[in-house]
Amino acid sequence: MAYIKFRELSKYFDFKEEIDYNRLPDYAIEYIDTDERFVFAYKNNKDYVVFTNKKMILFDRDAMAMYYKKIHVIPYVSISTSAINYKPGKVELLFSFDSGYQLHINFVGMNHDKKENIKKVFKVMMKEKIRLSK
Repeated sequence: MAYIKFRELSKYFDFKEEIDYNRLPDYAIEYIDTDERFVFAYKNNKDYVVFTNKKMILFDRDAMAMYYKKIHVIPYVSISTSAINYKPGKVELLFSFDSGYQLHINFVGMNHDKKENIKKVFKVMMKEKIRLSK
């Protein structure tokens, strides 16, 4: 008998609202190390994404099961390839990781200034990735 291990090929997140550090829930702040600098955070109805100068932290809460929470801690050094796509009212960050896992983070309801903020975060991520890869 043969078994095939199921592995999720890609995960999509859509975020709408930028939030300040002091509006993050306590459980999100716990994952930011003392030697890290908070850069940016976004949320939707149930999920959060937090960007520091060293890693991305995704909080994936299940809307059906109130107590289910999956936390992805992604150091920038594990990113193999990345892309940023600009579309009318939307920015997409696309990542492939060393493990083969793919991640798509969409920011919706974007005007020019908000798109510039996403671009700044993306540049911080790639700068850290390159620095750590040397």
